[in-house]
Amino acid sequence: MSSRYEWCMKLSPAASAKITAYRPRQAPPEWEQVADRVRMLVAASAHMSPYNVERLLHVTARLAIWCHRQGMAHDPEVWLRHETIDAFVLAGCTDLAPRSAQTYRAWLRRMRATLAWIERGERVPPALKAPADRSAPYSPTHLARLRSWAENLTGQARSDALALMGLAVGCGLAPGELAAIRGEHVRPIGSGAVVVDASHLGRLIVARATWEQHLAEAAALAGDRYLFRPRRTTTYAKNLINSWSTRHRPTSGLPTLSVRRLRASWIVELLSDRIDPAVVAAAAGLTSPALARYQHFVPPLDEETATALLRGRP
Repeated sequence: MSSRYEWCMKLSPAASAKITAYRPRQAPPEWEQVADRVRMLVAASAHMSPYNVERLLHVTARLAIWCHRQGMAHDPEVWLRHETIDAFVLAGCTDLAPRSAQTYRAWLRRMRATLAWIERGERVPPALKAPADRSAPYSPTHLARLRSWAENLTGQARSDALALMGLAVGCGLAPGELAAIRGEHVRPIGSGAVVVDASHLGRLIVARATWEQHLAEAAALAGDRYLFRPRRTTTYAKNLINSWSTRHRPTSGLPTLSVRRLRASWIVELLSDRIDPAVVAAAAGLTSPALARYQHFVPPLDEETATALLRGRP
């Protein structure tokens, strides 16, 4: 595919076919006026993007249609200005969760960066992907040993370590979410389960059974204070968690505590228990496709279990 902007990219037949045939679901009348430029932008940037073609097509189409409705020129350079992208996210994505809107912003800024490098003939920037082990789950053995290490700490260090693990691997909270949890947000319910009920989460969070008792007891002691690092006066700071993890490194060759890895471990554990991916995604505050990055950590079913699941109830 090539364009009048002098971008010429060689794509796989499958990717090229997806781009050529793409049309938004329930496409508005404006689609036909921006379709060619949307396809051109995705064709020019897809080969250097860490995101799949379908997602790029969706967000680029949405941006283009929004720009058309705002009376902007049908010009990709206008669409991909930083101020246009920010305005689109703030005003054109009000139906999305804040995290999803920020994801759209990241995709579009990545597209802009890629095309700017191509246009200037400079070296194309590397794909913005975190190291593979940064968000890889811990092994069950490491998790058990990390919990034992945390339980053998003393004083506030013990409370913080167990709060970090309980909220991340026990409830699947992300760093910013975890930091905002106070004791009053955690409560047992009639069935014996423990839920994290905070308005900023906007979803059902149920603690794993192995963490219920600890979280309930910790919450009762914390009251209206934060569960993790309760003496602080700010809800979240950039190095709130990293600085603690740096000062409290596990012994015996254990890996450092990472909220992202703990959360990944929680997701993989739920998927390994064959809980409906839609339920897992909702509990994690993600979309179902976002779980794909964790699937290769999920062990395959043995033949007997697979047979029983496929057979269903007799």
